[in-house]
This record gives sequence, C-alpha cells and structure tokens, in this order.
Amino acid sequence: MSTNGMGCRLALVIVCSVLLSLIGTSAATGKTGRITVYWGQTSNEGSLRKACESKLYSTVIISFLNNFGSGKYGLNLAGHSWAAVGPDVKYCQSKKVLVLLAIGGGIGKYSLASKADAKAVAKHLWDYYLGGHSRSRPFGTAVLDGVDFDIELGSRAHYDDLARYLKGYSKKVFVTAAPQCPFPDRMLGQALRTGLFDRVHVQFYNNPVCSYRAGNVAGFKAAWSKWTRSLPRSSVYLGLPAARGAAGSGYVDPTTLVNKVLPIVRRSRNYGGIMLWSRYYDIQTGYSKRVKSAV
Repeated sequence: MSTNGMGCRLALVIVCSVLLSLIGTSAATGKTGRITVYWGQTSNEGSLRKACESKLYSTVIISFLNNFGSGKYGLNLAGHSWAAVGPDVKYCQSKKVLVLLAIGGGIGKYSLASKADAKAVAKHLWDYYLGGHSRSRPFGTAVLDGVDFDIELGSRAHYDDLARYLKGYSKKVFVTAAPQCPFPDRMLGQALRTGLFDRVHVQFYNNPVCSYRAGNVAGFKAAWSKWTRSLPRSSVYLGLPAARGAAGSGYVDPTTLVNKVLPIVRRSRNYGGIMLWSRYYDIQTGYSKRVKSAV
C-alpha cells in the first residue's frame, strides 16, 4: 500500500469522524419533539407550572371555557385555582411553551347565535384572556398566546366568523382547532376552510373509521392525507389519547406509534407533531417521555 493511499484513507476516517460528531451534536441540540397537551380537567394532574417544568411539551392548552355565547360565559378548570394559573402561565411562557385556552369541549353549553355573537365572544376572549383591558381577568395580568377550538356541541355556525375576529386583533393570536378525524369535521369544517388556523390537532380517537389500528391502516392513511392536503397553511398534529382509559377507542401504544405510525405521518410537509389527551393520563403512563425523541 502506498503512502498516498494511506493518507487518503486517514483523511477519510477523519472526515467521517467529524461528520458523525456533527450528527451527534445535531441530534442532541435539535428539535426534541413537538407535543401539545391538554391541561385543566382534574386537580390530580398537578399544576400548570409542573407541566411546563417537565420539558415534555411545546404547547399546553388550558381547558375549558365551556360556556359561551348569547352574553354568558363560564370557565371550568375542575378544581384548579384560577389565581394560581396566571403566574404559571408566565412561567411556561418564560420557558418558550405556548399556552392556549380551549373553548368548547364535550361537556357544557355553548353556541354562536349570529355573526354579532361571534364578535362579542371574540371581544370577551380578547379582553379577559388575550391582552385586553378588562379589570376582572381570571388569570390576572397573564396574557395567553391564543385560542383552541374544540367544538363538539351546539350549532356549527359562525365559528368561521369567530376565527376571523380573533385574527383581526393587532397582537398575534394563535388560533388552533381540535376536529374529529372523519373529514370534514361536522362542527368545524366551515371554519377550517378559512385557512386561518395556525395549527390543527386532529383527534384520531373515538372514531374507528379513521383511527389507527392494525386492521385499518389504509383508513388511517387516507384520513391523515385528507387533513394534511386540505390544510396546506396549517401545521397538522396527530391527536392521541395518552392512555387506554383516556378515550373509548383509538389508543396507540408508544412502540407502535414510534415504529409504525410516525413514519407515516412525518412524510407530510405540514406535519406538526402530536397532541395528547391529557396531562393527567400522560402522568399515569409516561407516554410523552417514551415517544418524545421520535416525534
């Protein structure tokens, strides 16, 4: 073997070592998973601050404002102290975690009677949660980053108007949604067609026709494809229960998610990450810890 040949091989080894080092550094310092979680429906899940201290989530959604419309408003945080939430919101934001307010949910009384009603609800959300000037704000001086539409009850009308009004404020307001996976969502289909939603956390559970399971891979792929292609300007998140008991159906165990489901959804250009219901169940199972590096 010639000296020149040995030199070339040595140079190649050095280059490869440098590349491997850079790859390792990138893996350590790059994105560590975009996980959204719902918080607020049981005191057993711990504080909002604890959720953000875990470093597991990029977004936490406070749930729910489950009574609104026709001049009536009600916030249900199921045992949590409103006064404690404000400082926790500020802490989360200091750690670069977005904090949103979910409106709607599966229990409550809410609906938008007209375009004027949608405007009034938008003003209420702005004044009380998003930086407005009300003197009696539930979370004190804390300013939330946006609003998540989890609309499952009442009329489907005027949520497009509500999104437009929220987006009309000068301050950047994140507007997200949590539709059911059958496409189009019967409650939010019209609103989502506005193209105003920054993120869409599609609930791929409680709907066997589109939830992932061994016998329905084709149905899941078709539904995911419809959502991502129909919302090119939105980041689309895969919504999942964090435990078997968190939903009636649609649970995907962490190993299956990492090995079989994420390789499917990550092919989409507007894949944003995963959404978990909920912080309480995630604490019980450690779901996010097990999948975070692969999300």
